[in-house]
Amino acid sequence: MTDVIELIQTHFAQLSKSEKKVAEAILAAPENAIHTSIASMAILAGVSEPTVNRFCRSIQCKGFPDFKLRLAQSLASTGSFVRREISAQDDMGTVVEKVIHSTISSLQELEKQIDHHALRQSVDILSHASRIHFYGLGASGPVAHDALNKFFRLGMPVDATTDYLMQKMTAAMAQPDSAFVVISYTGRTQPLIEVAAEAATNGGKVIALTTPGSPLSEVATVTVGVPTRENTDLFTPMVSRMLHLTLIDILMTGVTLAKGESVEENFRKVKGALSSTRRMS
Repeated sequence: MTDVIELIQTHFAQLSKSEKKVAEAILAAPENAIHTSIASMAILAGVSEPTVNRFCRSIQCKGFPDFKLRLAQSLASTGSFVRREISAQDDMGTVVEKVIHSTISSLQELEKQIDHHALRQSVDILSHASRIHFYGLGASGPVAHDALNKFFRLGMPVDATTDYLMQKMTAAMAQPDSAFVVISYTGRTQPLIEVAAEAATNGGKVIALTTPGSPLSEVATVTVGVPTRENTDLFTPMVSRMLHLTLIDILMTGVTLAKGESVEENFRKVKGALSSTRRMS
């Protein structure tokens, strides 16, 4: 049986405005929802009782009693963590709990939903690329730089570009054996969509770390989907950035394994170069 918390998070974007109010009320305090009547839930969410029932059916439950039963099972599952929105009333202890649990929940969801075929395609593209370009803007910029810090150790040409004009110029010079990793949580940042499309038009291979079905994914050669649900209108994405960093680590590991012994000497050189910078005692 599918975890009902995951069902809420997966179907959230497709819910009606009123149904989203029910979802938000439940995710804010899922433990309390188990013991709440449909009338109380309707009052809490500021909707009608029929809306609560419609919400339940929208996430594949037969009704509110069935939903509460499945919610209780979800919360009782070992290792199940719930993403909950932070509110202005939260104290620091609650903030710590919600942020950490949101991160764990999102990583668990990534593990379950990640497209292994897309990962294999991406690793193949990166392993055979003559040069790798990492593109990010705003909150995705630090992820691009982290990727540069990791991938250059492979001994292959790589750069990280967080300037739109530079992205435009490098995309214009794309070659069939060049790879472009474009990082965007929403996949709706227009400058990144434009440079990704230009790189693809000029023959480059574009790997998008983004939301599946987004405008960015439509112009990419391959999309590695990121499942997190964050309100980017109010907060700078935190969990999505953690997922992007995790995906970079996965891709880096995949390329390292694909290249085998040919990169081991590079790692030894880098480690040796850094040894004099470390204080041993």
